[in-house]
Amino acid sequence: MSVKPESGGVCAPQGFLAAGLHCGLAKKAGKKDLALIYSRVPCAAAAVYTRNKVKASPLAVTKEHLADGKAQAVICNSGNANACNADGVEVALRMCKATAKALRLSPKDVVVASTGVIGQPLPVKLVEKALPKLGAALSPEGSADAKAAIMTTDLLEKEIAVSFLLGDTVCKIGGIAKGSGMIHPNMGTMLAFLTTDVDISSAMLQKALDTIVPNTFNMVSVDGDTSTNDMAVVLANGMAGNPTIEESGEDYDLFVKALTHVCIYLSRMIAKDGEGATKLLECMVYGAPNEETAKVLAKSVICSSLFKAAMFGADANWGRALCALGYADADFDVSKVKISFASLAGSITVCDKGAGVPFSEEKAKQILLESEIEIMVELFQGEGSAVAWGCDLSYDYVKINGDYRS
Repeated sequence: MSVKPESGGVCAPQGFLAAGLHCGLAKKAGKKDLALIYSRVPCAAAAVYTRNKVKASPLAVTKEHLADGKAQAVICNSGNANACNADGVEVALRMCKATAKALRLSPKDVVVASTGVIGQPLPVKLVEKALPKLGAALSPEGSADAKAAIMTTDLLEKEIAVSFLLGDTVCKIGGIAKGSGMIHPNMGTMLAFLTTDVDISSAMLQKALDTIVPNTFNMVSVDGDTSTNDMAVVLANGMAGNPTIEESGEDYDLFVKALTHVCIYLSRMIAKDGEGATKLLECMVYGAPNEETAKVLAKSVICSSLFKAAMFGADANWGRALCALGYADADFDVSKVKISFASLAGSITVCDKGAGVPFSEEKAKQILLESEIEIMVELFQGEGSAVAWGCDLSYDYVKINGDYRS
């Protein structure tokens, strides 16, 4: 299957428009803080939500609105999470109602999301006042503004679009995401908004998302904290004109592969943009007894604060990686483990058969000074494999989160 890069983000698929502007929720003057994504026609819709027991009000409203598997617009603000507020549901509903009025839709066809500080009332009148202008600003070139409007502590913009063939039909998928801190694999780990012009039923769209998330967004960790607000939403408006995907088969498999490509890219970007991060870490586990074991082990390495700190210092402290493997809730033979580090500067084996081996500290240092590091763990105990993404742990992470509300 050939997946080709496209421009346009969430507006790349036919029929999608987007916009973003400053409505006053963000503390920084002029910072875009309100995003809108809209399809010219109704869409099949699917979503996954955070597993945190404390869930922000927009998630409850969105879940209710998507009960019929349909939606046509997404409204999202940054600067305030609308979480743990007595009036949270009312505020989320008012955001949907104002969006629906601006677009002449039913409020139940609107997905609502928020991100920012938890526990502070959201001044919804600012959103309501801005929505007519936001609706009027909708554009096929609006993905960049929407992308900017959902960012909080993000430093890197996270946007992608691809095209692929279903038979002779050209189809497209676009996506934007935000996520930098309070990121841990337990879906959701962030906010992700995905669009496609593929014609697919709501049931199959949900099945695809449920299949993809465990191996993409749920394999990301920045700091071990699972947010109250996170979700991934995908809208499919069918405007590509392919035969409707209503069951498993070749077209469904091709769609899943393309959507997986998009989600892996966004997952890597979220990990790379971890708060205070200087390096993207990618842990690949091979030869595990099964896939689940591989996933648990890969995430354990990525989540280790001591190992993350070692990577920040370009210190080839492989013992911290082996230690993280050892305390993971998984069964494997430690005496067979091999660990290697790799980057654009080369690769080096630092542990074999569960024990250290002689290696050049100077070469290891050069490898670990690169901005993207691969940690390769080989178990030689089966066919299971998995990949997890994370980042190093720097001084700036504490600095950023020490005064997040200030």
